[in-house]
Amino acid sequence: MIPLALLTLLSSTLIDASPAAAPLSHASHADAPLFPQSQYNSNAHSHYYDKRSPDGLHLELTRRASHWNSSSGALDLTYYDSVADHIRGKYGYANRAQKRALAAGASWDDILHKRAAADLPVVNQRADSSYFGTVQIGTPPQPMNVILDTGSSDLWVADSSCQTCDPTTPLFSLSRSSSIQGGGTSGQRVTIRYGSGEVAGSVAQDTVAMGPFTFPQQTFLAVDQTSNGLLDGSVSGILGLAFSAISSTRSTPFWLNLLNNGGTANSLTAPEMSFWLRRLRGVPGVQLEESGGVFTLGGRNSSLFQGDVEFLPLTGGNTRTFWLLNLAGLTVNGNVVNVATGNAGVSAIDTGTTLIGGPSADVRAIWDAVPGSQPVDGMDGFFSFPCTQTVRMTISYGGQFWPINPRDMNLGRLAPGSSQCLGGVFDLGLGSSIVSGGGNPNWVVGDVFLKNVYSIFSAGNPPSIGFAQLSDAAGGSSGTPGTNANPSPNTGNNNDGNSSGTGNGAIGGTQLVMSAVLAPVVVALWAMM
Repeated sequence: MIPLALLTLLSSTLIDASPAAAPLSHASHADAPLFPQSQYNSNAHSHYYDKRSPDGLHLELTRRASHWNSSSGALDLTYYDSVADHIRGKYGYANRAQKRALAAGASWDDILHKRAAADLPVVNQRADSSYFGTVQIGTPPQPMNVILDTGSSDLWVADSSCQTCDPTTPLFSLSRSSSIQGGGTSGQRVTIRYGSGEVAGSVAQDTVAMGPFTFPQQTFLAVDQTSNGLLDGSVSGILGLAFSAISSTRSTPFWLNLLNNGGTANSLTAPEMSFWLRRLRGVPGVQLEESGGVFTLGGRNSSLFQGDVEFLPLTGGNTRTFWLLNLAGLTVNGNVVNVATGNAGVSAIDTGTTLIGGPSADVRAIWDAVPGSQPVDGMDGFFSFPCTQTVRMTISYGGQFWPINPRDMNLGRLAPGSSQCLGGVFDLGLGSSIVSGGGNPNWVVGDVFLKNVYSIFSAGNPPSIGFAQLSDAAGGSSGTPGTNANPSPNTGNNNDGNSSGTGNGAIGGTQLVMSAVLAPVVVALWAMM
């Protein structure tokens, strides 16, 4: 078996207007077995620590600065407004500029045509709480930090010819790689547009490695143009972890190439990717960079969850695009909320998004269940609520109702001294008449939810997503989460024979484990793009 590979991810914190969390000791058992302190170097920007040992290959990552205005203690409301707009763009919803064009008489087909070659699968690089890992591209290998995104399918990185990239962005050099094919003037041009930003570049192929996994001639986009300060800090691009059908470069995603590479030393031993996204908001004394999560490629880590895994088959037909589930139910503060379910509640489960976005009527129903909530002036689709309120929301996709920690529902005060706090669920559609159909999901469910479960993305038969309760070591607590719904016979499988959370280590073979680093803002959307 190939040894485990440990890479750092990143998460983030924001103003915490909810009750203070209990201090978490950095030397506690929750940290030690996952990322030993002696092996973590918070100053190692864009570098990695490579040590093959019985417990794996350790690769370090770093994180960028926050867009939260820490000096004033206020939320950057423009940031969150922009974040939401770019999520809408990523999933093909009309943003504000497009809505104005529709109102002026333009057709939706005209707008989509203007978005050109690829208009869906891109994550904003200014995600202040993005989870990312390092890939090595080329010969000799060049380390590139990339956001891990189950909501897109392409690998793209900024290259050395990018004149519009932020000066701090690490750039990939095509000329330094002896194994590069395409790219530059010889590669096919692709433009990816979303929200008010875009990236453009040339399609290339080169050797790509992540931990012990290597695939030769992986297709990626060498980006030489960005807009609106899309890239900054140490992150250079995106690693898409969804399916081939939404690939902007019309290529097979890296993880699927590994999965299809059966019989070789670098193939995945199980058709799975698993995530533990650690919550560090409200923890006293946390540093800018902290160990904060684990990504397992090719299996799952049974030390990070307890009990059975609830597997739910993907919806959306035979052509796989995003990781999609049908919403089955939702509660707020113990009360059932009347929301659209089944095929009217198609949800994209997206690690590249931190907030939760949903249909206008359903989001309104959620916040109507919270006394004192109200729309936020000047922010399309956002709601605030009294900071004294505790919002407890649960979500079901056919079986268990999974609770969301109230800290994840509270993004912080609207302004210093304000009694209103910004909510973590926003209106994805803005009331647009064009949001339904066309393959768009009704919901985009990001890390506000995913931090509360151990999630397993399986390409097995049938393709499915599994959720499990976090183990005590991963910040969970003993007992069953939430309440049990009455699942229909075809909504999922609570036990696949390997889902027990006892013991420690990996299930399903070779894995890539990624630890996380923390920065000071909790919402990880692709904002400010």
